[in-house]
Amino acid sequence: MTLRRRALLGAAATFPAAALVAPHVARAQAFPSRTMRIVVPFAPGGSVDMTGRLLAQMLQPVLGQTIVVDNRGGAGGNLGAAEAARAEKDGHTLLLGSASILAANKFLYRKSMPIDPITDLAPVTRVTTGTVFMTVNANSPYKSFQDVIEAARKNPGKLTMGSSGTGTVSHLTISKVCKVTGVDITHVPYRGGAPAVQDLLAGNIDMMFDVIPLAMGHVREGKLRVLAAASADRVAYAPELKDVPAMKELLPGSGIDMQSWYGVNVPAGTPADRIALLHKAITGVVDTADFRAKMEPNGFTTVVDASPEAYGTYLKAQEKTWEALVTESGANLD
Repeated sequence: MTLRRRALLGAAATFPAAALVAPHVARAQAFPSRTMRIVVPFAPGGSVDMTGRLLAQMLQPVLGQTIVVDNRGGAGGNLGAAEAARAEKDGHTLLLGSASILAANKFLYRKSMPIDPITDLAPVTRVTTGTVFMTVNANSPYKSFQDVIEAARKNPGKLTMGSSGTGTVSHLTISKVCKVTGVDITHVPYRGGAPAVQDLLAGNIDMMFDVIPLAMGHVREGKLRVLAAASADRVAYAPELKDVPAMKELLPGSGIDMQSWYGVNVPAGTPADRIALLHKAITGVVDTADFRAKMEPNGFTTVVDASPEAYGTYLKAQEKTWEALVTESGANLD
């Protein structure tokens, strides 16, 4: 499998937010002054890649430079994160990281993690957040979350749950649900969400817990059925998902609220004025109806931080949350 793929994005049509931000950005300290790069630490085709390409497309007219998406998959996203952390500290290289890379991986790869996201990367802002959902094949006998839990109680270890990999948000979600409900469901890790979805469609696994973008097309076509949201509350922004029950209803008092978020970081040591400019440009793009309208049909919505410092504070708090989830799951990738 090719782990690196660079895709040059063509010029995008200017939209209203760009018209407001671009003149300011173009004059500020001659930055950016050359082609920029967004490192996506996963292979093309997944939800992080989809987000990165939309962000690059809509940022180009704002920043006045060509932006390339550089896919650097491998080691649970660690290879791409390390590539970005070691890049020139001038603001021209951005990392689009996920919660797993930026908050969970240092506890999954305690010996082999190549960087510390807190000290080797500087925060800019979060851009999207997506709820984790339980999906089953449309031909499955399971019509509800309760059906799955009851079947798992009657047949310990027989039901199988695919995930996008050991230690990912999908794995940590099923681990948490199994602990709360006292059931035994066999975890089947895959190298990414796409092959897991294909096996779910083929009937080779019973269910998945994962972020929803890869599955949304199949849900709309009636090939997959969504049984539960792993967030505390229902998801109201996507019509196909608004009636799916969430954890406050299904497992009240469990405290389960599983969501995956993506954020932009740059190499530590990048000048603060350039980080501030990037924050202004990125939040100006993400916090628009145009960006939101492209994300929400795929089961993601937008989220921005008021400042890079606010995002940094959030990251430190998330480390504690994800450390607890990893410890509880027993996952270890060293």
